[in-house]
Amino acid sequence: MRRRYPEIAQTVWLALQTYLRAIPSGSLGWYVDQQGDMQLLDEQGWVHINEKILNRPRAHACHVQLLQFDIGVGGYNFEYDGYQLDSQLLNDEKAACAIAFSLPTEYLLEHGPDMVRALALELSRELPFSFGYASLAFVSPSGHWYSVRRELLPLLERYRGFDLYHLGTTSRVIGTGARGAYWLTFLGQPMLSHLGGLEVLRRELAFPEVSFEPLEGERLLLTLGEWPSPMDIREHISRPHFRALAHLLEPYFPEEKIGLTSLLDNRNMGRWLRRFCL
Repeated sequence: MRRRYPEIAQTVWLALQTYLRAIPSGSLGWYVDQQGDMQLLDEQGWVHINEKILNRPRAHACHVQLLQFDIGVGGYNFEYDGYQLDSQLLNDEKAACAIAFSLPTEYLLEHGPDMVRALALELSRELPFSFGYASLAFVSPSGHWYSVRRELLPLLERYRGFDLYHLGTTSRVIGTGARGAYWLTFLGQPMLSHLGGLEVLRRELAFPEVSFEPLEGERLLLTLGEWPSPMDIREHISRPHFRALAHLLEPYFPEEKIGLTSLLDNRNMGRWLRRFCL
């Protein structure tokens, strides 16, 4: 979202409330304080989070992490990185405010893809996004996956449908760009206009697996299949609709400065983001 975080504070807070209503009570039990330490997300903790999101308009940035567990990774997590976007000191020219909600696989299996899709729509309803998505993913808030990257590499190579993300890194470089083709791909402005609009996409993505849902505010939701798929390459199933969308979006992919195998090799993250383009 290429908007200053004070401008979208209320909509971010409302989206968080929507998420909380959709997940089991108490699923978020911890938050990360300014020193990077875990704190119990009790009543006082919620007062702090409310204050941080809604009432600090002059801070350079707003970073919020709400987690299910204090040790290890749970399925329910909320991350938000907000920026002023006009700070030369912080080099915000390529930054964007970004938000992430996660659900465990059990939620998808219990409630089905239609409910997950409906929740994604509700979460996005008021958010002024240029790009967004929902996908199977290796959930790891703050990019903690990096410590186990060697174990992840063969899984990423085999299962092309799993996302790997680091919200803090992406939010610093994505601007009004896009990150790839996903099960649910949200296109707002100016991204939708860059791609030529709805009619051009209908022509370029004329596949039976792709559905188009226009949204208010000149936005669009693309759904690529009934269920999100792990895309196991051993199944040898062709997915030309993902490739077609990825090729359309490729010129707008960000330069993410984190390497899959080494912090010194940033190129391999770029290659992985382009996995459907190769």
